[in-house]
Amino acid sequence: MGTRILCWAVYLQPMQKGLEFALPVKAPKVPAGPDWLHEIKHDGYRMMVIREQKSVRLITKGGLDWSKRFPLIVEAALKLRHEQFVLDGEVVLLGVDGRSDFDGLHSRKYDAEVQFYAFDLLAAGGDDHRKLPLFLRKQNLAALLARRSDGIHAAPFEQGEIGPDLFRHACLMGLEGLVSKHHERAYGAGRCTHWIKVKNPKHPAYRRVQDQF
Repeated sequence: MGTRILCWAVYLQPMQKGLEFALPVKAPKVPAGPDWLHEIKHDGYRMMVIREQKSVRLITKGGLDWSKRFPLIVEAALKLRHEQFVLDGEVVLLGVDGRSDFDGLHSRKYDAEVQFYAFDLLAAGGDDHRKLPLFLRKQNLAALLARRSDGIHAAPFEQGEIGPDLFRHACLMGLEGLVSKHHERAYGAGRCTHWIKVKNPKHPAYRRVQDQF
């Protein structure tokens, strides 16, 4: 137990100074190999959810704490069985059609309805998971979120050669695109060549000056 507490303290120390997010690189096509996991790219705000006992912070890429802005996510984090964890994911407002509504999210009119789609688990229970391969982090994330709670969801994904077909269907559905990640790689910092983002050229986010991912 003492080792875990020490590990957690070591992990949180750089967090206070602003942990650098792993960021995808842009590419013209989705990788088709068997070693890639593919996730739908939601049109929202990239964020980390950090719980320390009874305290929850929602940290943006710019280092701001938006925990007061999205109460549903904070409540969901406090209901999870672990009292210490760090989730990486996307803050999203879903429209009536089930697709992410960036304009509604940006308007601040629906803050109480905003949810979090977690796609990575960086730490839990005092253990730093960043050096684990992605497929193990995904398994640990699924275990943490096994008891479904409104406000925080595990982002769905598919693996393998299906990637290009998934992207084609995502475009037909009017979604923003896909992010593909190599399932054996650790969590990096900054731009990572093993995270590949391919965006739907007909989606509004493609033309947005400031990329919100």
